[in-house]
Amino acid sequence: MAIKLSEQQCQNLDLAMRREWLLTNGLGGFAMGTPSGINTRRYHGLLVAAVRPPTYRMVLLASMDAFIQTDGNPVGLSANQYPGAIYPDGYLYLRGFSVEPNVAVWRYKTAEAEIERKLIMHAGHNAITISYRNLGSRSVLLTLRPLVCHKFYHSNFGASGDYPQRLDYSKASTLVSHDGMDLTIGHPGARRSPVQGWYYRFEHVREAERGLDSRDDLYCPCELAYELAPGEQAIVTASDERETKPAESESSVAPRGSLADQLREAAGQFLVQTPARTSIISGYPWFTDWGRDTMVAIPGICLHTGRFAEARAIIDAFIGAMSEGLIPNRFVEEGEAPDNNTVDATLWMANALHRTLEAEWDEPFARRCLDALREVLAWHLKGTMHGIRVDPEDGLLTQGEPGLQLTWMDAKVGEWVVTPRHGKPVEVNGLWVNALRVGEWLASRLGVDGAPFVRAAEAAEASFDAKFWHEGRGHYLDTADPADASLRPNQLIAMSLPFGPAKRNHALKALEVVTRELLTPVGLRTLGPSESHYLGRFGGPLSELDAAYHQGTVWPWLLGPYISALVRLTGDRARARRVLGNAKEMLLEYGLGGISEVYDGDQPHQPGGCPWQAWSVAEILRAWIEDAQGEAQSSEKMNAK
Repeated sequence: MAIKLSEQQCQNLDLAMRREWLLTNGLGGFAMGTPSGINTRRYHGLLVAAVRPPTYRMVLLASMDAFIQTDGNPVGLSANQYPGAIYPDGYLYLRGFSVEPNVAVWRYKTAEAEIERKLIMHAGHNAITISYRNLGSRSVLLTLRPLVCHKFYHSNFGASGDYPQRLDYSKASTLVSHDGMDLTIGHPGARRSPVQGWYYRFEHVREAERGLDSRDDLYCPCELAYELAPGEQAIVTASDERETKPAESESSVAPRGSLADQLREAAGQFLVQTPARTSIISGYPWFTDWGRDTMVAIPGICLHTGRFAEARAIIDAFIGAMSEGLIPNRFVEEGEAPDNNTVDATLWMANALHRTLEAEWDEPFARRCLDALREVLAWHLKGTMHGIRVDPEDGLLTQGEPGLQLTWMDAKVGEWVVTPRHGKPVEVNGLWVNALRVGEWLASRLGVDGAPFVRAAEAAEASFDAKFWHEGRGHYLDTADPADASLRPNQLIAMSLPFGPAKRNHALKALEVVTRELLTPVGLRTLGPSESHYLGRFGGPLSELDAAYHQGTVWPWLLGPYISALVRLTGDRARARRVLGNAKEMLLEYGLGGISEVYDGDQPHQPGGCPWQAWSVAEILRAWIEDAQGEAQSSEKMNAK
């Protein structure tokens, strides 16, 4: 379903620079920018290629300056931010913008001309097609200047005398090569002038807000000119391949407009299938595939969109990378060992594989999963990396090492771990019990002995409420041994899991406190506003952002556990639907068609962080379908649709 901005919205420059659009290619590559045409992040570009998919990306084609001319002076349709100035000022002529999963469209109108610009991302390739169609009644001269670079997407790019190392002109294309990486610009029918030169000091305002280097220089390898009669179009391609055919956009099947359909459409942006592995990108533009985020997101991204085989492939990939009973926190570049600095990603995997097998039983996969869970149990009983081990005194899971952050609240500023949460975190132990009961369930389904899982689960369950419940505060401790009674939303996870250990009478009391203090229209605060370390604004330079990340900042993904706990404990689906009532607006207010990573803890709850966050979309989708609507998920049900 296309998301559209009206002429009035397009003319509001602040709005048109704050909203961001995204097209993805299923490899980890993408195109991204703002409706205004101004790149506000160093990650923005018309072609950000997944050079080693899905994790290593490079910005190749950052922008395309465009000018049209009839009888008078040329008029710029593009827009760039320079220090203190915007040039050209094409946003003044923008009359409409729309985006859907495979195409973004701009419509410009001047006093004498009307132009439609269309950008299509090629599925399965690091390639894009850009077209400019003359919608007016007069012929126009269209002049394009590609602005290119070869930069790692987390980096900046500066003018250099040795860039590019190779520049080749053929009849219908221009090749720009550097450090063994090709960018081919296809331009059949253009009158090309080999105009070469640097454009200096592009400014990315979102990076400046984060206290990061906000400036790039870009290189123009040529100028392309087209005489366009009414109805004619100019077509340009950009690719990391030597030859690329232009793509034709195919309008996506218009969904019925329900929240579930919109969320399912958003979910497709995050799934990647590459020669290396099938996985889920945690967020665009700067995240890759993180173990914890991926496992939390599998039910929403895969199971509620009918991608059961993909869910199995993702879990298999992480099982294959398991070390000492832990899956990677994140995959890293080729030749490096994966990071295993997470206590809960493996436990979330147990939940994901349970949900996957519930949706579609697959016995060979089930046996691989049971083998993996046996390994997980053995290592956690023995003691694995980073102090992760079962405490034989109470059967609960403890963890932590100085200087490391192992839970999902993992912000670190220099050597300062903002929320270390060493000891026994409440959600980790909820997940531990849940994982053990999944092992028992799986063993029973396969007709094998599950007694080791049962013994470990019973020991942890017997200790859970006694260890974590705080009668005086009326909610669960956030961590035990050492005790931390700070009001945080992590207890919701222990209250919402299929085999969660929280007792009903305590969980209902805790839910009331969490609802009163942490629930907002867009997610859950990560710390109660009455707590001494609460920070209500997520803004400023990167160090301040990290300091506030889990100290009051709202996270939309936590609506998933909240809604599941609410329905599990009260059965009130109507209330669950009301809580999720802002989800449609959340899909429109930052990343167009996605849901952001975080919001401010204080009103008016401005969105921030990553504009497209996988588990934000996934958990709201899962909770809406399963809990608010009360629909079970299965392959038969998806096939019927």
